[in-house]
Amino acid sequence: MTDEIDALIVRIRTGDAESLAAYIEQHRRQLLAYIERQLGAALRRKIEAEDIFQETSADAVRSLGSMDLAERDPFSWLCQIAERRIIDAHRRFFDAQKRDAGREVALGQGGGSDTQPGGLINLLVASMTSPSQAFSRNAREMRVQDAVAQLGEEQREVLRLRYVEGWPTKQIADHVKKTDVAIRVMLTRTVQKLQEILGEEVT
Repeated sequence: MTDEIDALIVRIRTGDAESLAAYIEQHRRQLLAYIERQLGAALRRKIEAEDIFQETSADAVRSLGSMDLAERDPFSWLCQIAERRIIDAHRRFFDAQKRDAGREVALGQGGGSDTQPGGLINLLVASMTSPSQAFSRNAREMRVQDAVAQLGEEQREVLRLRYVEGWPTKQIADHVKKTDVAIRVMLTRTVQKLQEILGEEVT
């Protein structure tokens, strides 16, 4: 099998699309496993790993003629294409959600006024739905990811349910067995804590 794969790689490096297709099929399981690991829970609910695999395969065949794979492992190249497809899917499914979150009232505020900067909520949603820090091209999103990681598990879960999943605070309260008021207070304090951690980064 090793000799067969080595022969395929040699032909792939000459631009042979049929050999690339055969190589992809032989590595289907490994590539699907890689994609599955990178999708993340939120994105996995929106798109199947098989869909990313098919997009990756098509992109690879289309771009083979313009790629120099002389010193490169074809599988690592396929993984890079898959990463780009995952990033594109993330933007496709969550950009509208980020815009909506930036406009909505911060429900943690008792009086209902939107005193939290929309930019922070935007970054919060982006950071909590990104497949991984490696895929985030926004350094501020990465800082929010780091800040969120400093929160307690329950705080992170409440933030995720409210701003990523879009649950109303009453539903969150029922889920975590707290009162609606307690959830609103937790949201307010948690967002304030993020502001303190991030400082000027949220402005």
